[in-house]
Formats: sequence, C-alpha cells, structure tokens
Amino acid sequence: MTTSSIPGSETLTRRARTAAEACGVETTLMAGDHPVHSPVNGLPIGGVTFSSGPMVDDSVARARTAFVAWRRVPAPARGAVIKRFGQLLTEHQADLGTLVSLEAGKITSEALGEVQEMIDVCDFAVGLSRQLYGRTMVSERPGHRLMETWHPLGVVGVISAFNFPVAVWSWNTAVALVCGDPVIWKPSEKTPFTALAAHALLRRALREGGHPDDVSQVVLGDGPVGEQLAAHPGVDLVSATGSTRMGRSVGPVVAQRFGRSLLELGGNNAAVVTPSADLDLTVRGIVFSAAGTAGQRCTTMRRVIAHRSVVDELTKRLVDVYERLPLGDPTAEGTLVGPLLDASSSSALDRALREAEHQGGTLVAGGGRELENEAPDAYYRRPALVRMPGQTPIVHAETFAPLLYVIPYDDFTEAIALNNAVPQGLSSSVFTRDQAEAELFTSAEGSDCGIVNVNIGTSGAEIGGAFGGEKETGGGRESGSDAWRAYMRRATNTVNYSGELPLAQGVNFDV
Repeated sequence: MTTSSIPGSETLTRRARTAAEACGVETTLMAGDHPVHSPVNGLPIGGVTFSSGPMVDDSVARARTAFVAWRRVPAPARGAVIKRFGQLLTEHQADLGTLVSLEAGKITSEALGEVQEMIDVCDFAVGLSRQLYGRTMVSERPGHRLMETWHPLGVVGVISAFNFPVAVWSWNTAVALVCGDPVIWKPSEKTPFTALAAHALLRRALREGGHPDDVSQVVLGDGPVGEQLAAHPGVDLVSATGSTRMGRSVGPVVAQRFGRSLLELGGNNAAVVTPSADLDLTVRGIVFSAAGTAGQRCTTMRRVIAHRSVVDELTKRLVDVYERLPLGDPTAEGTLVGPLLDASSSSALDRALREAEHQGGTLVAGGGRELENEAPDAYYRRPALVRMPGQTPIVHAETFAPLLYVIPYDDFTEAIALNNAVPQGLSSSVFTRDQAEAELFTSAEGSDCGIVNVNIGTSGAEIGGAFGGEKETGGGRESGSDAWRAYMRRATNTVNYSGELPLAQGVNFDV
C-alpha cells in the first residue's frame, strides 16, 4: 500500500525554510555551499557552511571560558533555563517536527514524538537541578564527617546521528547544562537545519535568562569535525552516537588523552516469542519496532526468535501486516513507513538480503523498492521479512534498514543464548505470559542487553530510564535515572572537627 504522491523540491524547500525561520534560524545559515538533501525526494532543500578547524578550536576556547561562569550559576537557576527551553520547544513542536520529517524522513507522528521526547527530558532535567545529591557516610574516626560532593565536569562535546537529529542532543544537553557543563554539538551533516533550529531555541532561552550564548554552541561538518572535537584536550566528555565502527575510532582517541567518553553505538535487537505469548499484542509490538522509522533506529528490532510451536503462525500474521503497511511521503497523513536516508542505506539492505538468501534464508515479505519512478533520487523500501534456518553470520550484523529475521528456537534457554549471541547489546524483549520466563529473561541469567523489556517491543524507550547498552553498543548511559553522574566529577570530602588527628586504619605516625 502506497500513500499520496511525493512533494517536489520547491515545496520541501519552502517548508524547511519556513519552519527553521520560525525557530529563529537566520536565512543566511541555510544557503551554504554544502547541500542538504531531503530523503523525502532525494533532492537539495538548501545548504550549510561547514566549520573549519580554527572555528572548532575557537568554539572550545569560548566554551571553556563560559564554563568558569556557568559552573557558578546555582543549579536551580540553570534548571530555569532548561524550563524555558522546554516551553519554547512546546511552542515550536510543529516547526521542529516538520524539519525532522524533511531531513530524517520520519513520519509526522514520530517526528512530533521526537520533539515531545525533548520536552520530556527538559521536565526531567528541571527536577534534577534540585536533586544533584551526594552522600554522607559514617567515618571510622571520632569527630570526622565523610561525604561525597558532585561538581560540574567541564565542556561536553555531543556528536549525534541523523536518525534522532535532536532528541539525543537534548538528552545530553538538558542534563549537562543543569549539571553546570557547557555543550558543543556536532550534529549529523545530514540534518543540520533541524539542529540549527533546536539550537536557536536554546540560545533564546539562555539570552532571556541573562546567560552567555557560549554555554551552547554548534559546529557543523562531517567526520573530520567530529574527529577534531573528540581529540580536543579542551573537551572533557565526548558523548557520541553512531555506528560501532565510529565508536572504535572515537573511544581510543578520547581515552588516549584521558578524557571521558559516553558511547551509544550499534544495536542488533531481538524479541523472544514464547508459546504463551499473546500474538495479537506481539505482532503490534514487533511491527512498530521493526518497521518504525523505516528500520533506522538503534533500537530497531532486527531479529525475532520464536518458538517452533508459534513461528509459522507468527510469520503468517507478520506477512499480512507487512503487505498492508502504508509507505510513502512521511509528511502525508496515514503514512507509517517513510524513506531510507539515502542510496547507501538502500544498497546495504540489498546486500544483506542477498547474503541472507545465500545463507539459507527465505524472503517472505517486502524488500522491494517503491516510488522509484515518482522519486528516483529517494529510496522507499518496503520492510523486509526473512525466515532464517538459524542464527547464521548475517544475522550477527546490524543492517540499518527495515530488515527483520525470523529464527526458530526449541528451548527457552536456547532462546536466551540466541539473543545474547550477537556482539551488540542494546535492546531486547520477550513476549510471554509465563511469569517464570519473564523473570528469567530480566535476571542476571537472561538478556545481556542494557534494555530488557517484557511484552513490549525493543524501541520506544521513555526518558526516565537510563538509555544505553553493553558490549559493542558502548556501555554508555544517557537521559534518565542516574545518567547525570557522567556529566559531573565526584569528590570525597573528609571534615575533621575533633581537634585531634587520628589516622584511618589505626595508623600511628606521631612526630
């Protein structure tokens, strides 16, 4: 099922410019020499100017100067800036949502949902600004107090990916700012207008609060700009979202200079479907996780590990839904699947399909390219469903496209092993009405992922929980829970009010 026709370049350019200008982006910033293409039709909607090496150095220098003043601002006052930012996001939710759709290809509801995620994390960070708690511990020495205090860390560099062009930045920025850290953002070169619009709203909130612009900065560019930010000794924490390959480059560079890194990398996420699963609920959970955002989420479901007693019926139901998914213009009402980002994403899907067939897989739904005559430079691919005889090598690789493998299992212990067999460890889920299976899957003997769900899919995390994964996913945590600690430094304080000088562990050192 294909939705209405694809809009032309002039229409998309006008929409992008109108939305960006409404958020406060200057027209000149959208007319640079590096073209910005919309995946909706594959054609340019404007251009930006990339930041040079000296410009990145200057941004870091200005951020370090801003840090000296920003760390002295009381945390609740920093929270007031984020509160205002959240209000501005609410006022401009439709504008930012439009840009997310035009630059990342997300359907309208997902684009608006991404901005809502920004608003939600602002609410979380405002509360956090009054809860940056330390601890008081009991000292073994009389007349002594032992405690922990948390202090602003320094400059935070955020490198974000195209698929969540603003939400991931907001997770980092809202929390980092209330923790007292200035932020320098290197957004994806594929989604710069969305970044400029979000950044303009944050700078407005800073100005209205009487704070300097340099607390938040944007540097535009491709790989070399991100590499320079990661290597810069003036950047205390680098939070990078992207592929595992990117993480292998960023992590060692930051570690070599003894900086901190927070890595959110690849995912190869699975759902285990047990004999007791509610298949109606299961199908809905799988389809959103596998086909949402055209399979271009780090939490996208890429494997279904189904018990042999239900795998045929489950596959039949999935095929039926896949064949009916409305695909087309992501800004059109009723569309559920938009375009892939570009030609390289489409080619990756083709390669994976060929390799899956070579390894014994059978394509049972989707996989084809649609709207090619209407939009030859855009890549609309029907989500693909492939039955596999087992977990062959291709299933261990993440393909950033709507490709879902269905794999049978016989025993629940085997299902857990299959879930854990891949090198990535981001998100996982189990569909079951058996309490023992649910408890085992979420226990230390169960899924080895950072996100472990029961009776929901692998994507769609709330901001209140810490987001991130293990193994080749990087090990970082962002957003909720105690993820704020990554943006601060801890000091252990001992206060002696006794008038004496006893030493710990009973050591005597009288002079």
